[in-house]
Amino acid sequence: MNPDGWLADTRTSYDTVAVSYSDKMREALGGAPYVRAALALFADAVHDADGGPVADVGCGPGHVTAYLHNLGVDAFGIDVSPGMVDVARAEHPKLRFEVGSMTALDLADESIAGALAFSSLIHVPDEAVPTVLSGFRRTLRPGAPLLIGFHVGDESQLKTQGYGGHPMKVYVHRRQPAQVSAWLREAGFTVETEMLLDREGSAPGAILFARRRS
Repeated sequence: MNPDGWLADTRTSYDTVAVSYSDKMREALGGAPYVRAALALFADAVHDADGGPVADVGCGPGHVTAYLHNLGVDAFGIDVSPGMVDVARAEHPKLRFEVGSMTALDLADESIAGALAFSSLIHVPDEAVPTVLSGFRRTLRPGAPLLIGFHVGDESQLKTQGYGGHPMKVYVHRRQPAQVSAWLREAGFTVETEMLLDREGSAPGAILFARRRS
């Protein structure tokens, strides 16, 4: 893996598949009751902390951002792919979407009431994860919730094709919840809950709930 090029490769890959990815994912939450439940819990945590803007980092075409909005959350999306942001803006014109990288969030210190990285940290190499989590801590208010969803496993694989057969060049990093939890604690978060998804299936996943320590 090119240590300097993974971010550009991710941007280009998702620009290429933006429309077909959106078509595939548009109704995905409808068949994911446990993910919907996790998002509802996250929304409740934001409301319980008196609300405020919430960043969906790596938002893709914005389906999770829109779902949170429908739960009463002041959610906005950030994605490294301009193509994805264009699709998100077209499909959800009343919501805010911005081009940006989770490795360098263009948000003020302690300016957001919550953040989530849902199947987006999976493309970030291990050595860059602490930078990402440090950025989340900087921009979150003390006590604010963070939700992270990722693929479970011990391998990193290069994805060369996807979503309609379009060419891609992105690494998908599968990780154990214990490793992600350790990174979160080191970055200044308290890990509250771990949810395992499809644990005996072919594509297990996990969702971690954490809060920024003061």
